[in-house]
Amino acid sequence: MCTIVWYKSCHWPSQRPLLHNPTSLPGAMSKRWYQENRRDHWRREAKSKGYRARSAYKLKQIQERFNLIRRGDSVLDIGCHPGGWTQVAIELTGEDGFVVGVDILATSPINGAELLIGDITEKVTLESVSNIVPGDGLNAVISDISPGLTGRYDTDQAISLELSTMSLDVAAKMLLPGGCFVTKVFQGAGIEGLVNAAKQRFSSVTRFSPTATRSSSSETYLVCQNMLPNFRGEASRCSAIEQLSHHLEEIGIVVREEEAPEESKVGFRKISKRDESK
Repeated sequence: MCTIVWYKSCHWPSQRPLLHNPTSLPGAMSKRWYQENRRDHWRREAKSKGYRARSAYKLKQIQERFNLIRRGDSVLDIGCHPGGWTQVAIELTGEDGFVVGVDILATSPINGAELLIGDITEKVTLESVSNIVPGDGLNAVISDISPGLTGRYDTDQAISLELSTMSLDVAAKMLLPGGCFVTKVFQGAGIEGLVNAAKQRFSSVTRFSPTATRSSSSETYLVCQNMLPNFRGEASRCSAIEQLSHHLEEIGIVVREEEAPEESKVGFRKISKRDESK
């Protein structure tokens, strides 16, 4: 059995931008990504239509299937850089809607959206969002959030799982009853913990893979509809991130909290029994 170290509070000053989709990867992976990008139909389509990222079509296809966002809605885009999902959200909400995007990277201005720089897991950022959202709250929280990819799948999947679960906690705090939540997840260990946490907060939870997703990708999207006014079961007592921790323990992955070394990445790190004994 392996141990997963969960860092409760950590920083990676030399490479802080973890909560967005990276535009380049090191070594051979970067070269392969570049070559695939040049042949990518959805990338060319996004460029021709003025979208900042090919991922805009993923949200459009999610919307076509589930009709999540309506005219006049208030929407939060978590991890919005470079702005593709924000652009689509503006189109869907119309002139009477409200869209706010948050990322730790500065996003170039987008007409019709409020853009904030900040870490959505921090209280000050949540307060900044709450202060500008009109009315009683949000109708939709959307997130195409990704870690800065390392090329090691188990590490990338674990960090992505944590980010998606944190986004679920934000949605649970800020959505109006009946609201919806969409987040990207990578298939792998622990994903059922996130799915189960979502099912205790929303009446409908579906996994969906848009056709704009690269065929080589293991990503999928968790589409959560109709947030419950009263959460069920364990969700009424603890956060989604706590539920994920419990789930990991149940499936044989030991979770413990540690102070992270200064240069560590946010998220989980698998260590061997040999390392654990040191």
